[in-house]
Order: sequence, then structure tokens, then C-alpha cells
Amino acid sequence: MKHAVPKTARPDLELDAGARAHFEDPVYYSDTYDWRDEDVVYYRALAEARGSVLEHGIGNGRVALPMARAGVEVTGLDHTRAMLDHLRALLKREPPAVRRRVELHQGDVRTARLGKRFPLVICPFNAALHLYTRQDVEAWLARVREHLEPRGELVFDISMPIPADLARDPSVPYRIPPFEHPTAGRVAYREHFDYDRVRQVLFVSMFFEPAPRRRSAKSARGKATRRAETVAQTRNGEAAAQTRRAETAAQTRKGEAATKTRKGEAAAENRESAARVATPRQITETFMTPLAHRQFYPQEMEALLHYNGFEVRELYGDFERGPLVQTSDVMVWHVAPRRAARRGTTR
Repeated sequence: MKHAVPKTARPDLELDAGARAHFEDPVYYSDTYDWRDEDVVYYRALAEARGSVLEHGIGNGRVALPMARAGVEVTGLDHTRAMLDHLRALLKREPPAVRRRVELHQGDVRTARLGKRFPLVICPFNAALHLYTRQDVEAWLARVREHLEPRGELVFDISMPIPADLARDPSVPYRIPPFEHPTAGRVAYREHFDYDRVRQVLFVSMFFEPAPRRRSAKSARGKATRRAETVAQTRNGEAAAQTRRAETAAQTRKGEAATKTRKGEAAAENRESAARVATPRQITETFMTPLAHRQFYPQEMEALLHYNGFEVRELYGDFERGPLVQTSDVMVWHVAPRRAARRGTTR
């Protein structure tokens, strides 16, 4: 009797793009999220108390580098080569002692086996929201269990689903004023939210459009002066001549100051350019970056953890260990394998 061979599930290209595209430009990622520090302080303190940590979704080191600088041995796993390459470049600027504390691996958190155990596994800043199915979560938790020491702990944070975001009209964009993109030049930004209620996945389409450069203050002043001169000439030729003579004298007196101003502006631009890892280019066409986040509700996540043999030790609604309440926008989970669970019994 022949047994049917199970069909291999086709990859969901929409979800795959939503899990990867946002991380293909690590310079923009850093520029966008460098302001976040509450979670960095939180995870660094946890890791310092344990000495070593495995970070799932290490990215380009926003959390990992501060931990390594604090003396923590950091092992990092990430599926995006661009982020890991950027982190390697950043590590070259660190002291040798910091570089030695960081070990990097490219791989999938659902399948990677490193053959080591850790007192702490962390998965910061919504990395777990790229686990889109129950099978994804189960595979991830199984790998976490394999990498935890007997009394080890998994700590991760995910966004609380916000009904207003999930109810947005996909055809209505959310816009912000034009800004300087570190690798695409000056851009206008808009994003569209589209919530798939069946899969519980929020799709965000981020559009970057070429934007004209801002007119400099000097150019604006010059244009205003030319308009004023034209009006003055029309009204009174003699007054216009006097105005021009006065302007010439003023320009002579202010020439040195203007030169200093231009030098200062150029120096500021040079400093800004030197601070960037990549040289910005000015895009000429609009491009779109997709992002897909699974929406886990608190009770749903607790059930997934429970039926995969984990117990919740602590659950917070912020990085100051405040309670999870109606207005919380983040969930910080501290969980560990349930030692008291008996085989075949759920409690």
C-alpha cells in the first residue's frame, strides 16, 4: 500500500517580502530607530545579570552592541545578510575586547541549532511578529528550549494590537513632512495600513517619493530682494538707485559674514555626511517597502506559550516593569520552560 506524500507548502511571497524588505537597508533602519533606548537599557540590564545571551533577530546591533560594551558575551542570530554585514562593519570600529564578545550567525530562528545553551534568550522589538503561523511559533519555541540552560529564561517584546491601526482605510495614506533619507536623498513619505483579519497580519506599505530640495534661506532672501528692487524701480528711479547703493554697501560690509556663514553651512554638511555610513543618493523614482506584522493578542500569546510547555513568569506593559493595561502599546514577556508540567497533562 502506497502512502501519499504530503505536499510541501508553497512559500507565501507576500509574507516573505514583509519579513525581509524592511531590513535590507540597515543604514535607514538605524537612522529610523536610533531614538529607541528604553528597550536597550532593559535588555542590557538583564544580560549583564547573566553574563551571556543569545539574541534572536540581532539585526545590525542596536541592542547587541550596548550589551557587548557592558561586558556581556553576545551570540546573535539573524536571517538578513545586509544587517549582519552592517553589524560586522560597525564592530570593526569597536575595541578588540568588544569585538571578541560578539559571535554572529545567519539563519532562521525556527530552524537554527547552534549547539550551545544560554542563561538568557532575547527576541527584541517585534522580531517575534514575523512568526506568522502557529507552526512558526511552535518551531521557534522548540529552538528556544534547545538553547536555554536549565534555569534559563526567554524575554521578548511585541506590540499590543491597536484597533485604530487595524481599522485604517488602506486607501487613505498617512503622511509625514519630507525628510532626508540617509541612502535615498530627500523624500516624501506615506504609508498605507491593510489588516488581514483572517491571518491576523497587518501589512504596511511604505512609499518613498522623490522630494524637491528645500530652498535655502539665502536663495529666498535673494529672490525677495530682487522683487523689492523691481517695485522700487517702478515707483521711483532715484529711490531705487539709492536702494541699490545702500545694498551694495551692505553687501560689502556683510561679505565677510556671508562667507563665514557659507563655510559654516558647508562644514555642517560635511559633518553630517561623515556621520553617515553610506553616501546618500537622490532617488528619481518612487519605491515601496513592505512590512508584515502578525498581531498577537495577550491571551492568544499566553495560550501559545502554555501549550508549548512555557510558563509566564512576568508580563509588563512597558520597559519600566509597569503592568499590562488597556493603554499599553507593548507587551514585555518573561517566560521559561514549565518544569512541573507532566507528560500528557496540561495544567
